[in-house]
Amino acid sequence: MPPIDPPRLSVLIVEDHRDLRANIGAYLEQRGHQADHAEDGRRALVLAAENRYDVIVLDRMLPDMDGLDVARRLRGAPQGASTGILVLTARDTLEDKLEGFAAGGDDYLVKPFSLAELHARLLALHRRLSGRPDGRLRVADLEFDPDTLVVRRAERPVHLPPTTLRILALLMQNSPRVVTREEIESAIWGDDLPGPDALRAHIHTLRQAIDKPFDRPLLHTVHGVGFRLGADETVAP
Repeated sequence: MPPIDPPRLSVLIVEDHRDLRANIGAYLEQRGHQADHAEDGRRALVLAAENRYDVIVLDRMLPDMDGLDVARRLRGAPQGASTGILVLTARDTLEDKLEGFAAGGDDYLVKPFSLAELHARLLALHRRLSGRPDGRLRVADLEFDPDTLVVRRAERPVHLPPTTLRILALLMQNSPRVVTREEIESAIWGDDLPGPDALRAHIHTLRQAIDKPFDRPLLHTVHGVGFRLGADETVAP
C-alpha cells in the first residue's frame, strides 16, 4: 500500500521575531502548507477572525499582549474554538506549561526547537483535533480537558498531582504511539531530572489512578522502550 500523503494545513504563525517567523513559514510552505503571518497579538486576532486555520503557532511573549491572552480570546471566538494552538515559549517550568494548557493551548514547544519537530507536532496536533472538535483529549473511556485540567475515566473523576498530569497529557497526545522514557523525561524535566526513579514513581501513581479501579488497563509498559496509552496491548510505532 503506498504511503498516505500528509494533509496540507492552513497555519497562522504568530511570532514577533521576524527571522524566526519567516523561517517557520518558509519551512512549512516548502512542505505544501499555506502560512499566514502575524507579528503581534492584535494582528493575529484580526487574521483569525477573517480566516479559518487548521493550526496556530503562537509565541508566548508578544510585544503587545501575552500570548496566553491571545489564546483565551481565540478560544472565545467562533473561528478559534476548535483550532489547534501550539504555544512557542522560552519558559519551561511546570506552572508555565499548565498555564498554557489552561489558556487553551493544545501543545507546548520550548525554544530553541527544530523546524522538523515543529512540523511533526503540527501534523500530530491536526490528526488529534480531527477527531475531537471540542478540544478534549480522549483515549478509550479516559478523557482529559486541557481547559479545566479535569480528568475522567468512565465518567469517574481521576485526581492526579501536577507532574503526573503532565505525563498523562503527553501520553494522551501521542496515543497510541509508544513514548520513550527519554522523550518523557526530556519533556517533563529537561536536563534537571530529579532522580533515576522519578519517572517510575510517577508512572506508578498514574497507573494506580487510571487503571487500578477499572477492569481494562490503558497504560502499557513497553519494556526497554517506554510507555503507551491505548485500549489494547498492541504496540504502535
